[in-house]
Amino acid sequence: MSRRGLLLGATLALAGCGFELRKAPNFAFKTIAVMGNSLVAVRLRRNLQAAGNVVLVPEADAKTADVIFDILSEPRESLVLSTTSAGQVRELTLRLTVRFRLRTPAGKELISVGEIRQQRDITYNETNALAKETEQNLLYRDMQNDIAQQIVRQLGAVKSL
Repeated sequence: MSRRGLLLGATLALAGCGFELRKAPNFAFKTIAVMGNSLVAVRLRRNLQAAGNVVLVPEADAKTADVIFDILSEPRESLVLSTTSAGQVRELTLRLTVRFRLRTPAGKELISVGEIRQQRDITYNETNALAKETEQNLLYRDMQNDIAQQIVRQLGAVKSL
């Protein structure tokens, strides 16, 4: 009987804690045009489509959208973090920085020029250069996904046009 009571108590405690899975944000706008064909723009479009509560407008019809999202730059950096005593690269830092803004077709800025930066550290070995290049591409893709998700959350924070 004590096991059943303990199990029931644990279930009630978990149900009462307020835990809830993250839902898609409620946007202040109904339509959005995402400008550009960068990889972050493509991932952002996918995330917005998955949210299901906003309509994506093609770039050619951007003036008809409630808001326009511009990706201003998306540079990648690869910095040497450490080297061996022989001067060979040991570790790298990969950085992806995305600058963006959200505006209305009339030009009113809803999110002024902002920046999201992601970085990952990676070990490097010249004998496995091809494998390390593939790993770098996977890390950049992961950073692009993270940035796109962060942008969706920022778009959800816009409360009025």
